[in-house]
Amino acid sequence: MRRPDFPSATVSNAAAPAPDAAALRAAFAAPAPPTVGLEEELMLLDAATLDLAPRAPELLERLGGDPRFTLELPAAQVEIVLPPARTAGEAARALRAARADLAAAAAGLGLRPAGAGLHPFAAAEGPLNPGARYEATAREYGRVARRQLVFALQVHVAIRGADRALAVHNALRTHLPALAALAANAPFHDGRDTGMASMRPLVSQQLPRQGVPPALPSWEAYADALAFVAAGTGRWWWELRPHPEHGTLELRVADAQATVAEAAAVAAVAHALAVWLAERHDAGERLPVHDAWRIEENRWSACRWGVEGELRDLDAGGRPVRTRDALHALLDALEPVAVRLGCAGELAGARALVERNGALRVREAAGGDPLAAARSLAERYAT
Repeated sequence: MRRPDFPSATVSNAAAPAPDAAALRAAFAAPAPPTVGLEEELMLLDAATLDLAPRAPELLERLGGDPRFTLELPAAQVEIVLPPARTAGEAARALRAARADLAAAAAGLGLRPAGAGLHPFAAAEGPLNPGARYEATAREYGRVARRQLVFALQVHVAIRGADRALAVHNALRTHLPALAALAANAPFHDGRDTGMASMRPLVSQQLPRQGVPPALPSWEAYADALAFVAAGTGRWWWELRPHPEHGTLELRVADAQATVAEAAAVAAVAHALAVWLAERHDAGERLPVHDAWRIEENRWSACRWGVEGELRDLDAGGRPVRTRDALHALLDALEPVAVRLGCAGELAGARALVERNGALRVREAAGGDPLAAARSLAERYAT
C-alpha cells in the first residue's frame, strides 16, 4: 500500500470517477512551496544469475509493510515512493536510505536490486504482479502488458497556482527530450545492444498515451481527457502530467538511474527546470508551447543518441544544436535557480552526466556483453 501522500501513480481508473475541472483547479490552487518528490522503479535481480527475479511480493512481505516500498506492474520490480522534499539533496538522502534498506532485505532472499531503464538480457516478456489493477491491464493489453519490464525515475515538482501550473506543464513538454537524453540509461534489451541510448520508450510506447503529452488548453480540457480514459483503460501514461491528487507536475521521462548521485542530478534538473519556467511565467513572459510532433523529433534523437546527438532548437526555427551544447546551455540557465533552491551541488552532478551518462557508462562496462552490463548495474547500485 502506498503512503497517503503518494497514492497510486494511476491518474484515474474505471472504478472511480475522474476529477472535474473544479477539483483539478483546487488541487493546484492550494499554496505550497516548490517541493520535489521521487518515485524510483528498481529491478530485482537473482543474485546468482543476475537475471530478473519476479519475487517482488515476497520481498515486500520481508520489508514488513514499510510504506516506502510498493509493487508495480512487473513482478520483478519494486518501486520506492518518497514524500516531498525541500531540495533534491534532501530527496537523495531519503533515497539512499531507502535503497540501503531495500538491498539489505533483498540480500536475505538471494536478490540484488539495480537501476536502469531496462534489464540488459532478461527475456522481453515477464510475469506480472497479482491484483485487480494489474490483472485488468493484462486482460486489456495481453502480451504487450507482459513486455512492460520498464523502470523509470519519476520526479514530482509542486508548482501551484492553477493557471500557472498549466502554463508550466505546456512549456515543460519542450524540455522533455533534453531530460531524456541526460538520463538515458537503457542501451541493452533482450540480450543485445540495441544501438539506442534508451530503448525503454520504444517498449513503453506499445501502450497508448505514451511519449510527449498534448498541450492542455484548459483544466476543463484536462478533465474531459481524464474522463475519456476513465471510461476505458483508465491510464494517463504520458511522460509528463499534472497529478490531480498531489498537485504536482510529474515528469516520467527519465530512465531509472544506476546510482543515487545520478538520480539526484536528474531530480535537480527537473526541479530547477519547473521552477525556472514558473518564475518566467510570474515575470509576465508568455511561455512557448510547441507542437508535440516537433518535440517528438527531439525525443527520438534523445532515445537514439542520448547526449551524443543533436536537438532542434524549437525556439529558433528548429536549428540543430549538439545535444551536449544544448544541455550545458540549459544548465547555465538553471544554475541561479538551483542555487536558490539549494540544489546547486546536485545540478553540478548533471554536468558529469552530460559528458558521460548512464547509457555510455553501462555500454563501456559491458564491452558488448549484456551479462557484464547487468553486473555493472548491480555493483553500482550502492555507490
